[in-house]
Formats: sequence, C-alpha cells, structure tokens
Amino acid sequence: MTIYADNAATTRMSDTAVAAMLPCMQEFYGNASSLHSTGQKAAEILQAARETVADCIGCLPQEITFTSGGSEADNQAIVSAARIGEKKGKKHIISTAFEHHAVLHTLEKLEKEGFDVELLPVGSIGTVTAEQVKAAIREDTCLVTIMYANNEIGSILPIPEIGKVCREAGVLFHTDAVQAAGHLHIDVKEQNIDMLSLSGHKFHGPKGVGVLYAKRGIRLTNIIEGGAQERGKRAGTENIPAIAGLAAALKEACEHIDENAAKVSALRDKLIAGLSQIPHSALNGDPVNRLPGNVNFCFEGIEGESLLLLLDAKGISASSGSACTSGSLDPSHVLLAIGRPHEVAHGSLRLSLCEENTEEEMDYILAETPKIVEYLRNMSPMWKDLVSGKRTFML
Repeated sequence: MTIYADNAATTRMSDTAVAAMLPCMQEFYGNASSLHSTGQKAAEILQAARETVADCIGCLPQEITFTSGGSEADNQAIVSAARIGEKKGKKHIISTAFEHHAVLHTLEKLEKEGFDVELLPVGSIGTVTAEQVKAAIREDTCLVTIMYANNEIGSILPIPEIGKVCREAGVLFHTDAVQAAGHLHIDVKEQNIDMLSLSGHKFHGPKGVGVLYAKRGIRLTNIIEGGAQERGKRAGTENIPAIAGLAAALKEACEHIDENAAKVSALRDKLIAGLSQIPHSALNGDPVNRLPGNVNFCFEGIEGESLLLLLDAKGISASSGSACTSGSLDPSHVLLAIGRPHEVAHGSLRLSLCEENTEEEMDYILAETPKIVEYLRNMSPMWKDLVSGKRTFML
C-alpha cells in the first residue's frame, strides 16, 4: 500500500486545477499585458481568477496581488507594513515564536535595520491570545503578523479576536494563512484582517503561485522591480496557467470545505487516538482547535529521520515538520517553542491528511508505526538508558 500523508508540505493537483490550466498553456497563451486579442484573452482569465480568489476570502478583486507563493507574499506584506510604520516613526513589530521561516527570516532582516521585533510565547499547545497581543501593542507598533494556523503542529489561532484588537489599536494586522486557506472559513473583512498570504499548492493547486491580499489603502512596497504588472506592485509577466489553477482549486476547496473538514477530522482523530497508545508519546499542538488534517507526535527515544525512512519503506509518505527545513539537523523551532526538549523534539512525526485519504490507510499507518517505533527504540542507546533508569523519561 502507498499512502501520501504529507499534504501540509504539498498536495496532489486536482483535476479541476489541471483542467483550468491546460487551455492557458495551449490555447490562451498570450501575455496579459499585450493589447492584441490573444493577450486580452489572457487578461480576461487573469481578471476572472482575481475575482474568484477575492470571492473566496471576502475581499475586492483589486485587493488581490498574485505572487510566486506564500513566502513572497509574507515578505511583501511584512516589508510593506514596516516601511509604512517607519515613515511614521513606528518600528515595533509583534509576531510569535513559531511562525514560518518566511516570516521569521524577514523579521530578522528588519531587526538588522533597527526594527524592534517582539516574538510572543505560544505556550505548551501552541497558541497566543488576543489579550497577549493587546498587552504587547505599544505606541510605536506598526505591525502584528501572526499565522492563521501552524504548519507543523496544526494549532489554529484566534485570528478574528486578534484582528479586532489590532483594528481598535490602529495597527496593521497580517496573517500567514498558507495552511488555512481552502481548509478553514476565511473572511478578511469579518475577521479584521488587513493583509493575508496564501499558496496554491496547499489546496490542490499548482506550486509556484500564491496570493497577497492587502486591504485597499495599504501601500505595498515592491519586492520585485520591473514592469507594471499587478498594478505596478509585482513585476514579471503573470503566470496565467498557474493563477487559473490556483483560483479553480481554491474555489473547489471552499465549496466543499465543510464536508472535507468533517471527513478529514474523523481520520485525524482516529490517528491521534491510535498513536496515543504508544508508550512515551505525546501529541503536539492544540488537541481541540487544530487543522482538520494535522497529526503531530513526539516519540521519546527515537530519531525522526529514521522513523520517516522506515515509514517510507512501508509506503507511507510523512514528515517530521516543515518541508522547508526538512534538510536541517536542528530540532524544529516550533516544537522547541512549545517547550519540547531537544531530545524529544528530534523524535517527531507529522502526518497531514486530505480528503483523498481513507480509513483503510489510517488502519495501515496505525499498524505499522508502533512496530517501527519499537524497532528503533530497541536499537537506541538513549532508550536503553531511559528504560534502565539512567535517564528520566520526559514524556
């Protein structure tokens, strides 16, 4: 049996997305900036996609900028807010300790320019409260950037409440919604969101295309200079096939969001219940308020990389955390942020599901994972020290 359980890293492109893309490659292949009819047909597809995305998240089409993905959108949102604040003498930015590196690394660059970045602690289940944000806001705060849902441990943050606090304080609020878009209901107006990032390949769209929503009136700073595409805010000929695929995939995901969430949540809960039976294991993230498809565990006494390789040998594709840092030997910054010790954080497993997964697949995962964990523990000197009492169990 072959099982793909790494949907937080990327998803299989849907038939709907592929069908939307193919005509843009072979028939409507014009440059959307060209004045001739071939180019204008591409421009019509671009505008239709902009309207579709806007409808999915509750904003105006002119508030949508297409990017190369979530990372670029995060960069542009944060830098734009920083430049707006800088002109007003405001250089304090609030975020959290477990953001995606697209956010954290951008904030690190701004720190080198003299910005004061405050990373809020996320607690043992990985969340922050609106009260924490309110207490952190200062007179010189120019931006609050907090992810909608964590990409590794699946915790969903109280975005509407945080947005309300920011709106009342007159502070721009950005959320990295890469893991949430297409899986959770999003309405940027109702949820007091000023800027939002998403990426097509997280909801069965193509890779290499994303969206930055910026509320009308926010002056975006260009990250890529060149032509006047995307209202002069994102240079480069628009990738019409990818944009069309993203819009089609997002529309389909939003139309089926409730039924998909119900199915995937049931599969998730089955996995959590089964993996919890493994001795000295722990679920990471909010046990209740979490993404429908996210399952993240730590198993004491093993290395996550070995676990992944042995699962892969059994036909199970999984991860130990963010795909963007999978080549790193360092433990997950997310797991460290929620208080997992280094030794425990190294033994993590993330299974991320979608509506294409089945209950039969969950049974197979639950049959194979405990055997692999036991096999690795029997080979581990650390586990022998734990069992003999030379070390103290942490889980």
